[in-house]
Amino acid sequence: MISFQEAQSILKKEFSNLNLETEQVDLVDSVGRILAEDIYSDINLPPFDNSAMDGIAIHFTPGRGEWKIVGEISAGKFSDVRIDDNSAVTIMTGARLPDRCDTVIPVEDIEIDDDHVSLQEGIRLVKGMNLRKQGNDLVKGKVALTGNTLLKPHHIAVAASCGQSKVNVYKRLRIGVLATGDELVDVDETPAGDKIRCSNLYSLLSAVQAMNMEPVNLGMAKDDKQLIYDRIKSGLDNNLDILITTGGVSVGKYDYVMEVHKKLGIDIKFWRVSIKPGKPVLFGVYNHDGKTTLVFGLPGNPVSCLVNFLVFAQENIYSLFDLDITQKIVATLDGDLKKEDSKRHFMRGFCTYADGKYRAEKIGSQSSGNLAEMGKANCLIVVEEDRTNPQKGELVECIMI
Repeated sequence: MISFQEAQSILKKEFSNLNLETEQVDLVDSVGRILAEDIYSDINLPPFDNSAMDGIAIHFTPGRGEWKIVGEISAGKFSDVRIDDNSAVTIMTGARLPDRCDTVIPVEDIEIDDDHVSLQEGIRLVKGMNLRKQGNDLVKGKVALTGNTLLKPHHIAVAASCGQSKVNVYKRLRIGVLATGDELVDVDETPAGDKIRCSNLYSLLSAVQAMNMEPVNLGMAKDDKQLIYDRIKSGLDNNLDILITTGGVSVGKYDYVMEVHKKLGIDIKFWRVSIKPGKPVLFGVYNHDGKTTLVFGLPGNPVSCLVNFLVFAQENIYSLFDLDITQKIVATLDGDLKKEDSKRHFMRGFCTYADGKYRAEKIGSQSSGNLAEMGKANCLIVVEEDRTNPQKGELVECIMI
């Protein structure tokens, strides 16, 4: 059995060996994808000096408070109106400024009488106010978006402003999920006797989908050595980047996953990690015809399974793309925690924020089979190996889920 940090060190090394491919997609289809290139601005942004307000544009002259309106300019309808110190042009938000205009006065700060305008009493003017200068956001040729950005709508807006109708993104990792166990039935069946519904298959497929990777449903397999072999072999032949199995990784009579992995030539890097829940996690690497597939064998207990995925698979997938997405916060405990062994614990908890401080408390039973309590949690409370029985008021790290 190895430590959590040793496991993470191995995972980081092996994840770096994955071959990341790229593809070009339409800009409107790129939201949620990971940018594989830097995007440069092909123009100055803004491309011209423009008004940040509806109002009037003037040439600033100290002490002046009255002007004659000599024209109007709205966004997209520029008119090169000539002004002097005594004149002004009515202007709309986003409209290009004519020559000599260096200050914009908001409409709410002026009084208009026909073609004359005056400054309201008490309003102080500052030269250059309410302008957006050419290139203030971006200068032509400068980086607008850096590679490895997880594209969200506001990033799409930036790319569109730079004239990018298509962008290069990383291809989604293909992640296959196989659930094993004689006790499993599918979600649309009513379990009878000693059967249970297969929640792990769906929690993992949805977790993969939530990361905007490509889930591959390998279904369920009974505790039959040849059947498990065939299903895993089929997954490995399906151009997967990551293969995840659940169940069959412990030391029971019908736990065949380790044996099958070895028979298939999967190089086992570790088995069992000093954590709770999820100790019997297995990890290996399969190399064939220049293709590397990372293989996780997760426990069958539903909480252990999902916790393993979050702290081992998800964390390292994000790191592979240099993404710091997992939200980790420091919170004050609202109650005592019981932890007396030397493992690293990930306790289901609920975290709140009030009065400038995060607070966390554990959620009910910490049994690795208690999926209902997991459904109430919004965080995992981390209790490190060398820490025992944290008390109310102490600080803990929480991984938000």
